[in-house]
Amino acid sequence: MLLKTFRWAFAVTAVGLAAGVLYDGWTALGIVAILSVLEISLSFDNAVINAGILKKMNAFWQKIFLTVGIVIAVFGMRLVFPVVIVAISARLSPWNAVDLALTDKDRYQELVTDAHPSIAAFGGMFLLMIFLDFVFEDREIKWLGWLERPLARLGSVDMLSVCLALIVLLASSLTFGAHAHQHGGTHADKAETVLLAGIAGLITYMVVGGLSGFFERKLEDEEERENEAEESAGRTGGRGAPVKLAGKAAFFMFLYLEVLDASFSFDGVIGAFAITNDIVLMALGLGIGAMYVRSLTVYLVRQGTLDDYVYLEHGAITHATEPATP
Repeated sequence: MLLKTFRWAFAVTAVGLAAGVLYDGWTALGIVAILSVLEISLSFDNAVINAGILKKMNAFWQKIFLTVGIVIAVFGMRLVFPVVIVAISARLSPWNAVDLALTDKDRYQELVTDAHPSIAAFGGMFLLMIFLDFVFEDREIKWLGWLERPLARLGSVDMLSVCLALIVLLASSLTFGAHAHQHGGTHADKAETVLLAGIAGLITYMVVGGLSGFFERKLEDEEERENEAEESAGRTGGRGAPVKLAGKAAFFMFLYLEVLDASFSFDGVIGAFAITNDIVLMALGLGIGAMYVRSLTVYLVRQGTLDDYVYLEHGAITHATEPATP
């Protein structure tokens, strides 16, 4: 079971370390290894949260998560995303941003540092909404009942989590955003940037989460009707009709999972710049780590770990969604 689930992670590790050595010698090997460990340690909670969603999908979509999903995670978040944020913040074309990342690494790191307020605002709002919706949810299994019960009662107030998130965003933009740290130790007024990026993060969460929830409810309704049809068909000797919305529901759950995974990956991408500003080594190291996180997610699902350790998701949500200040 262990080898079957992690075989691709082991293979990617070997290829990634070898590519690091070929790219920049044995020093690069150490950097890639350190980045891999960094990504795994920062994203372990990500695997727990992902497993809570992935367990609702069938084996086919779990394979999609490990194949198509890993392409999005590695090339999208670990390679394309650092280039995109520099291109947008510095008003450069993507090709110029790539050239800058490969030829002028110090300037590239400076631009990423300057773009941090918008990155933190976007990702912070997305994660904050996940956290607020989680703590205000009335769950069957409660870890700290004395705290979760009153929070669940507060959650009955419509749009409470959105209002609180917007208050946090406004306060952050007027405080941290107005005196955002830039490269060279200077500060700049990024209040407007923080507001726009935060609102974009909120909209992204509401659109993707809303579509995912809508189709998940549709799937549950269709499954209930299918069960009734199968029971009726069993009595008459016929066959029930298949669930036609399962694929669409699973697709939007997969989309939500990818956005969630991307948001949880912000800290790993930003933290990697503390070790290296070489985008190639960063992509190799974080890509290896992302593969282990993906495999660990599937392993948790197939082993039923979340069913045995019912409070694991509580701790992961709390740790992963600690407020990110722009």
